[in-house]
Amino acid sequence: MTSSTSSPPIITTDLVLLDTDVEGDKQAVITRMANSFAAAGRTNDADGLIGAAMAREAQSATGLPGGIAIPHCRSPYVDTPTIGFARLRPPVDFGAPDGPADLAFLIAAPDSGGQEHMKLLSSLARALVRKDFVASLRAASSDAEVVELVEGVVNPAPAAAPAAAAPAAAPVAEKRAKSIVAITACPTGIAHTYMAADALAAAAKEAGVTFVVETQGSSGSTPLPVETIANADAVIFATDVGVKDKGRFAGKPVVASGVKRAINEPAKMIAEAVAASDNPNAARVEGSGAAASDAPSGNVGWGTRTRQILLTGVSYMIPFVAAGGLLIALGFLFGGYEITETGNDIALNNSLTNLPEGGLTQYLGAILFTLGGLAFGFLVPALAGYISFAIADRPGIAPGFTAGALAVFVGGGFIGGIAGGVIAGFTALWISNIKVPQWLRGLMPVVIIPLGASLVVGLIMFFLIGRPLALINTGLTNWLNGMTGTSAILLGVILGLMMCFDLGGPVNKAAYAFATAGLAAATTASFEIMATVMAAGMVPPLAMALATTIRPGLFSEPERENGRAAWLLGASFISEGAIPFAAADPLRVIPSMMLGGAVTGALCQGFGVTLRAPHGGIFVFFAIGNLLWFMIALVAGTVVAAFAVVAAKQFIKPGAKSESELVAA
Repeated sequence: MTSSTSSPPIITTDLVLLDTDVEGDKQAVITRMANSFAAAGRTNDADGLIGAAMAREAQSATGLPGGIAIPHCRSPYVDTPTIGFARLRPPVDFGAPDGPADLAFLIAAPDSGGQEHMKLLSSLARALVRKDFVASLRAASSDAEVVELVEGVVNPAPAAAPAAAAPAAAPVAEKRAKSIVAITACPTGIAHTYMAADALAAAAKEAGVTFVVETQGSSGSTPLPVETIANADAVIFATDVGVKDKGRFAGKPVVASGVKRAINEPAKMIAEAVAASDNPNAARVEGSGAAASDAPSGNVGWGTRTRQILLTGVSYMIPFVAAGGLLIALGFLFGGYEITETGNDIALNNSLTNLPEGGLTQYLGAILFTLGGLAFGFLVPALAGYISFAIADRPGIAPGFTAGALAVFVGGGFIGGIAGGVIAGFTALWISNIKVPQWLRGLMPVVIIPLGASLVVGLIMFFLIGRPLALINTGLTNWLNGMTGTSAILLGVILGLMMCFDLGGPVNKAAYAFATAGLAAATTASFEIMATVMAAGMVPPLAMALATTIRPGLFSEPERENGRAAWLLGASFISEGAIPFAAADPLRVIPSMMLGGAVTGALCQGFGVTLRAPHGGIFVFFAIGNLLWFMIALVAGTVVAAFAVVAAKQFIKPGAKSESELVAA
């Protein structure tokens, strides 16, 4: 990255703090560095910059192995990309696993400079893998020396043209060097992704191994060429998240780990990959060679693996739920609730030239209701199909959808869909690992795996678990229908707490999936659960919008801007509108939101509020039964949550932090 002649330098001596003694935690360090930005004229609001950097710290620690920290942010309070540096005496904890940091970089880029931000981070991260660069920073005797070192890695001088090569000597027969390819990826796709890539590359060079790496990071990635993968002797997956298109490496010997191991033990991983390439019994990448899903790999534990599998199914199911449910709700709006009895018949037997007794409105309502019902019919098959997909990649889709349709057929419902998807996925994965002759491999993903897995899951569902699952599903439905009084209110409290716990995360999605799957039963209890879930999910953004309105002084300017936007997000049932506040201040925001959600959930259940649409917030008011109590419950929970968060910010101080240091997302 080369800055233009009109742009100020990325780092100057005014932005360097050598052997600085900072009393306090990482926020004190960031505050000291942000003040140096202000003194150098590189920020127009030091407090705002501090808030943005600390909001990023709240998402995940920026401490790296080896005594290094790279706090960073994009912020409206800087106009040009800027790097500050501090050498700390004594070191300060930034959350690295191996101890506190004595070298800290504060990287800030304008809001509009996302790509510049990523380039600065990746350039620095790559340099920080080099021991000589880190040692030079620790040994630097002046501010100017630090500036020269940092400029050398973020704005490297163009490489000189290579000298003419001497005539090559006669070739000597040598053993071909091993060829290793790798994927590196961390959850944020910034520092660790690139540090792991460069650590592995350096270790491969020392070992005399041909090495090519694909970094699947936030600044984009260039896929490895097909011929490079084909010629590779082994593959390394150094990832904490799913590998994109993992099926490209199918059949290759694989060494898999988390991304941090590649940073800490790169030479060992290269040696393991070389050894795996010569070992016929080494672990190999699963699949058929087609593009694969983003299934987790490496050392991801089975708890995380299970959660990701289930959430994959839920995430693919939700579009069917939203489209089908809203179409059904619109059908009710135009055709009335009696359309459930006559809708399909009207849609099949009437037309624009042969309208039913209710006229065009009833006919339109019947069409919308029928369309929604057809879309909604894919709910359980899509859930099961994509659970299976998350386990076995594309060969698992057909048996998974079959298992889901079978779950509906036998009455297993939502629970049957989950069980069928898991069985179908693992069956497809098992069949795909069977060694078959070369001539048969082409038929495996398109014929043999779908056929075999569909047959196995079908027989298991019919002969073994279909009826028990149907009994469980029926029992659960009857239990929910029978909930009244205190038990219904308790269910409302639990659902409200779940919807506000992680604001769109796994717990929130589990409650939402439970509610939307129940809509297919079309019972009063299922409609009440849907109303409870949606109302509680609207509380967090509305509460933060109200809190920033009644006590703006407790929030920074970016938070106040987020609060203004949160009114519409909350009204639309987009719980994620509160994430910026929760990320910056989770210990005070999240419990307050959960309290409000519990109040709303209890009131909705207690007064029998119903909802026949799975999404839309207040804009699907026509599908809400007991609309007045829905609004009362929503307002009550919003007010409780807003006053709780205001009280928490007013009276519960996070250590020695001042109000001006309360951060925004």
